[in-house]
Amino acid sequence: MCCFSRPVNSVAATRIFSRLVARDRQAVVYQMRLDAPEDLAMILPIPVAQPAADDATTFVNLEKYKELFVDLEKGFPKPPLAKSSRGPTASVPSNSLPLKVHSVGSFDASFVPNIKSFARLDERFRLPDAVWGKLPQYAQYGFAVFKLKQGRSDVHPMAFTFPTAAPGRLFFPTVHIHDGKVHPEEEFDHILYGQGPENSAVAGWTESPQLAREFVKTAKTGKLVDPGQHVYRMSLHGLRKNIDIVADVKRIGS
Repeated sequence: MCCFSRPVNSVAATRIFSRLVARDRQAVVYQMRLDAPEDLAMILPIPVAQPAADDATTFVNLEKYKELFVDLEKGFPKPPLAKSSRGPTASVPSNSLPLKVHSVGSFDASFVPNIKSFARLDERFRLPDAVWGKLPQYAQYGFAVFKLKQGRSDVHPMAFTFPTAAPGRLFFPTVHIHDGKVHPEEEFDHILYGQGPENSAVAGWTESPQLAREFVKTAKTGKLVDPGQHVYRMSLHGLRKNIDIVADVKRIGS
């Protein structure tokens, strides 16, 4: 799930896709089912390379491919096919200028280059300052912020790329903050999908038997999904430690 600037009634069916689109740049696609009593922001911490400029993150509009995660799941048929033999399954000072707002399909998005820069966002779309004091791991992070409307909805995929501070690893923003508090454990309802660069595998994850082009309309993803690579999958359900997920990408044969 993620961090919300206001309380939510429920969040479910979270799906996240991550890919290293280059050695030092990562893509994230995020989708969920949300029930919110008021307008709010979803805040995704990301390990962006610092110092980060206001335009370090590029947002991608996937409004016309709402079924992306339905298609990704088609790559993992049930019952499963035979196992594959390939591989194991300094900050920028804040200023007073408002942050740029990007129109990305049915919602607006902003990139916040560091925690201090949240002061440049509308107060409705921030977390309380005290929350960040309990999350020291984000001191050098940037943040993708999506402004969402109240009510029940299946939010279409939210996508962006960013210069990563952790080359060779896939980062999945899964820390939960739904009530303004940081709990040590939370209920997870996630399916994570990942791709590395060419001839690589996501260590310890389930591999799709087919290449992505066989089950994903990759041309509709703005090059976020590589048609010539396999996709890897991990399911997270139930009460779990409230942390982000980081997966190692290994060269096949290494």
